[in-house]
Amino acid sequence: MTRLGDLERAVMDVLWDGVPGTSDGMTVREVAEALDGRELAYTTVMTVLDRLAGKGMVQREREGRAWRYRAAASREAHIAQLMLDALDLGGSRDAALVRFARSVTGTEADVLRAALGAEAGLTDRAEGPRAGRARFADEATDR
Repeated sequence: MTRLGDLERAVMDVLWDGVPGTSDGMTVREVAEALDGRELAYTTVMTVLDRLAGKGMVQREREGRAWRYRAAASREAHIAQLMLDALDLGGSRDAALVRFARSVTGTEADVLRAALGAEAGLTDRAEGPRAGRARFADEATDR
């Protein structure tokens, strides 16, 4: 997964946060207006959204002469994928996971325990541990 630049991340934050009451995406103009404090040309925002579509980060749908853009996956799914990609950078995945687990707060550790406990319950009913892990990864990516 490609890391996002500052402007790409700001645009994605706008799409992830959305406009209250709308789930059908946003136009370039709506995204530009939502980027408070930034004086960006319409064409700059359009270019960023086009590049994000090329990277598979956003989906777009024609609405008259304009496009409506929406995030292809949730913010949480994107972050989860970044974490998984970081584990693939080399070295020992196990060592990296242990170091990560030791660095989280108590509350974060409780969240991880609950997620792993729920996953263990799903795995017991699945075809085996690999099936459960694959399903859990898919669920994280879908969110």
